[in-house]
Amino acid sequence: MSTNKSKPMKKPHLKSISNTSPDPTPEEMKQLYRDMLLIRRFEEKAGQLYGMGLIGGFCHLYIGQEAVVTGINSVQLEQDTVVTTYRDHGHMLAKGMHPRGVMAELTGRAGGYSRGKGGSMHMFSQEKGFYGGHGIVGASTAIGTGLAFTHKYKGDGGVAVSYMGDGSANQGQVAECYNMAALWKLPCLYVIENNQYGMGTSVKRSSAGQLYSRGSGFGIPGEQVDGMDVFTVQSAARQALDYVRSGNGPYILEVMTYRYRGHSMSDPAKYRTKEEVEDMKENRDPIANLRVKMLTEAGVTEDSLKAVEKEIKEIVNDAADFATSSPELPPEELWTDILIEVA
Repeated sequence: MSTNKSKPMKKPHLKSISNTSPDPTPEEMKQLYRDMLLIRRFEEKAGQLYGMGLIGGFCHLYIGQEAVVTGINSVQLEQDTVVTTYRDHGHMLAKGMHPRGVMAELTGRAGGYSRGKGGSMHMFSQEKGFYGGHGIVGASTAIGTGLAFTHKYKGDGGVAVSYMGDGSANQGQVAECYNMAALWKLPCLYVIENNQYGMGTSVKRSSAGQLYSRGSGFGIPGEQVDGMDVFTVQSAARQALDYVRSGNGPYILEVMTYRYRGHSMSDPAKYRTKEEVEDMKENRDPIANLRVKMLTEAGVTEDSLKAVEKEIKEIVNDAADFATSSPELPPEELWTDILIEVA
């Protein structure tokens, strides 16, 4: 994928903080803030482009859930792999995929990670260890289990982090994956991003019991954690990844989070009250709360955070400019990338 353009390309984001201590330094806190803010601003821009008709098809935004993937990614190792569902742009950015390439793919342009042919739900980067977002509910779990088998077969010390939603957790293939992973002690961390609504249905109406405990019948340990606090997520992920990486087999994290937007851009989200959403934004927002914590407890200055915010705005605007100026594919491209001939 080419992301060259006449003006210099900004370094996107995400230096590795895999060895972050349980008590992060102000600089590490700023890095987490930066990573979450990049996802938030990128998704807001994607929503704008969708409204302008520049992004077609389905588009599922990650706004509100940024602490989940940021906290988990911050304690992963380079050899780890990630696979997720269709709410996937944040996962791509967290894994180090460049905002230009992600936005270009969303807009169906040649500069995208799948050359404009995959769109929101079908872009990959083997180089970054990201094996896609998948529209089939529960598919990410099966693929993640396969990636975990690969790590074990190669003996590379990697863990497959397999994300699913609360709706996916009810799929039959998830139980099959738990069984296989437990039998073979596969290095897989199953992450259930419970944003409390499977499309328009509250999890309270659709799912009995606690989702993380469903692995107990297979001997898979798990826990439920607050997904609106990046440090809580980080701490739980660090322990879970250590458990899996030590050869103990799979682990399940149910991360309680919340999406501010509808299920997709076409969803008006009338199944929940405006007051419920506003309460989460005002009192539980992971980015705003981290900002306050840095200013009041970590000695971080307002000016330094404004510099970060300015940088993120420039990166996101640059990604949008690149995407909208990247060429669309000619009609004959319909016949490429569909067949590999083997002699």
